[in-house]
Amino acid sequence: MRETLTEIYDARVAKGRLRPDPAQRAVLPALEAVRLALEETSEKARGLKRLFQKPPEPPKGLYLWGGVGGGKSMLMDLFFEATDIRRKRRVHFHAFMQEIQRGLAEARKQEIPDALEPVARSVIETTRLLCFDEMQITDIADAMIVGRLFQKLFDAGVVVVTTSNRVPEDLYKDGLNRALFLPFIDLLQNRMEVRELTSAEDYRQHRLTGAQVWFTPAGSAGAALDEVWQDLTGGGAGAPLDIEVNGRRVVLPAFLNGVARASFWDLCGQPLGPADYLALADRVKVLILENIPHLSASNYNEAKRFVTLIDALYEARVRLICSAADQPEQLYVEGAGTFEFERTASRLREMQDATWGTQT
Repeated sequence: MRETLTEIYDARVAKGRLRPDPAQRAVLPALEAVRLALEETSEKARGLKRLFQKPPEPPKGLYLWGGVGGGKSMLMDLFFEATDIRRKRRVHFHAFMQEIQRGLAEARKQEIPDALEPVARSVIETTRLLCFDEMQITDIADAMIVGRLFQKLFDAGVVVVTTSNRVPEDLYKDGLNRALFLPFIDLLQNRMEVRELTSAEDYRQHRLTGAQVWFTPAGSAGAALDEVWQDLTGGGAGAPLDIEVNGRRVVLPAFLNGVARASFWDLCGQPLGPADYLALADRVKVLILENIPHLSASNYNEAKRFVTLIDALYEARVRLICSAADQPEQLYVEGAGTFEFERTASRLREMQDATWGTQT
């Protein structure tokens, strides 16, 4: 017999895979209702005889909002994995909007009168359930098209389930031309159930409290970091996170549930600057950074970028887990820049504290 989401959740709690949380459990019936409606109206459930009948009205989606680390992404993943329909997709909202913007640019090159039409159609043809992680709109280009885009998706029967750190009314808050954006908020509230996840705990922080977060030497830390990744993400493989900043791309090879994993050379071996690292810090809650080398005049530019990266992570209170050639104070001991690096070493040491990052 088919297990409900609540039964799946309770089983994982019983096995020690999840910590029991009444706020999380209270959201599951709303997700279960969406799941049941989707499965009952799927192509498979309707059968061949009903394929040419008018499809039933799609269910409302769900907008799940609340503070960071409360388990929103975990609940959505549980829902996504358990929903037995064919055309479904889970994607970070920012990555999805980058795809849309690229599609619009291509359509404009072809001088298509309504560039949004083929872009929306490509989503509609391949997707019935669209799960977004971290809906957040800060870009005016995105803000000006989401209303029309989502209207087309909803009208075609696409069901959206999303997480966000903000209540819908606070999306694109204080943004340029926000009055033009307000109909999108009304659309979300009409076509999606809005639920707050009120969990008081940050589970990523809980897992890290008292845990080792600095591994040395770097060469022997791979298996340990694999375990950290598995624990923080729930065991998923993750997907690359591609952040575009002023025409440049910041690529993190693996990203899932707010946790990113990259090497020193991925982030400091590229010509990136403060704006890039600030954008990264805005998107990531925990960064696993591998293979930090000894720093010196031979890799001075990379060392400068590393200092800038740590400053951005520190100011944004991003949790940092590292493998490195040495302890922070011994990473940069000779050559130009050693004096300036003392502050970075101090920050790296502070960021290892079990309670660091809990303050807001």
